[in-house]
Amino acid sequence: MDTVRPIETWLTDMDGVLVHEEDPIVGASDFVEALKSSGKKFLVLTNNSIYTPRDLRARLLGSGIDVPEESIWTSALATADFLADQRPEGTAYVVGESGMTNALHDIGYVMTERDPDYVVLGETRTYSFEAITKAIRLIESGSRFIATNPDPSGPSPQGTLPATGSVAALITRATGREPYYIGKPNPLMMRSALNRLEAHSETTVMIGDRMDTDIISGLEAGIRTVLVTTGSTRPDMIDTFPYRPTRVVDSVADLVDLARAPSGEM
Repeated sequence: MDTVRPIETWLTDMDGVLVHEEDPIVGASDFVEALKSSGKKFLVLTNNSIYTPRDLRARLLGSGIDVPEESIWTSALATADFLADQRPEGTAYVVGESGMTNALHDIGYVMTERDPDYVVLGETRTYSFEAITKAIRLIESGSRFIATNPDPSGPSPQGTLPATGSVAALITRATGREPYYIGKPNPLMMRSALNRLEAHSETTVMIGDRMDTDIISGLEAGIRTVLVTTGSTRPDMIDTFPYRPTRVVDSVADLVDLARAPSGEM
């Protein structure tokens, strides 16, 4: 990174950067420990809205990576943050799991099927025809449509799974209404993370494995970006995009020394 600006805050994606499913990526634990020992503020970001930060902490700990619960920021939390600002103590019909419903309960939202202010679509492994039909009818009746992220698919040990973006497309096709997406690549998620840390974009770095979500959302939020090639974007794909990350590295193992360095040392 050929810049004199210090790095005081780190944001990093989770899947593809720190872990592959349950398998840790080499150097991920060392990187997190370097951040913790340096005293720098950091957040682990994920578009996955299924799990609560406590769930994700346990998952990462099982992979040998010790991330504090308060250092995890999900698209569910970013969605709740957005709704609390837009319409405090509102109502929502949620298609999703505990990560989403807990986040909404924490901001004082009421879950209801009767004329909710919002239909909120999150990630789930148990999409039901009944729930999707209910969401369609509520949106047709005037409820505002929010989705936690536009990811069309996600990985699993058995292969590709449909994700929020695919189900959102189904609802849009049925209703003619596009959702407002909160998670990456919307830079809103980056800005909500910065606000949570009381950090500034000019002294923050975002690490990701996807050019089309992590890197572009960091870029649009005014944050320096690092692409790791341990996930979705292969090195030969980088030049196909009309934008570039600030830096490309093989993995977070290459960033351990930088994370450990005192603020201002570049």
